[in-house]
Amino acid sequence: MNVLGISGSLRAASFNTAALRAARDLAPGGMHINIFSISDIPLYNEDEKVKGYPPSVQALRDAIKAADAVLIASPEYNFSISGVLKNAIDWASRPPEQPFDGKPIAIMGAAGGMLGTARAQYHLRQCFLFLNGHVLNKPEVMIAAAASRFDANLMLTDETTQGMICAQLEALRDWTIRLRK
Repeated sequence: MNVLGISGSLRAASFNTAALRAARDLAPGGMHINIFSISDIPLYNEDEKVKGYPPSVQALRDAIKAADAVLIASPEYNFSISGVLKNAIDWASRPPEQPFDGKPIAIMGAAGGMLGTARAQYHLRQCFLFLNGHVLNKPEVMIAAAASRFDANLMLTDETTQGMICAQLEALRDWTIRLRK
């Protein structure tokens, strides 16, 4: 099973990208998580789309379409999702053949605060409701106080969080298989 991982953070020391790397390492047998960087996605401009999708956008669309499922790690900015993540979703979701349609999606997030990206995740769910993405409801992974869960090298050291990620990945695997039937 091929899962596309997307981090909504561009920071080099991003806890969300680190959470995706941890997920890649914790993935159950037979699941492979490929992390796609959205750092080269330009600002969305409908006029630009007339010329065709920019190469970085086409690569994202192709990667989403080819994946069996998507795993998004989103930071929380101003009680919502990051602008770069929303921008990437806006570009990828343009017709024709928007690739989130019917796609199994799991969401996680890491933040310094005690809510662990809860509000951002709920906004992200709203986006995928419109796009007909099949978001996994549970288990949710909201990594609060992220600095205490990762070491100085951004390795996830918290066993409880590792267990939450493992449970979510197993549920995503089962959800993806169920949706294929």
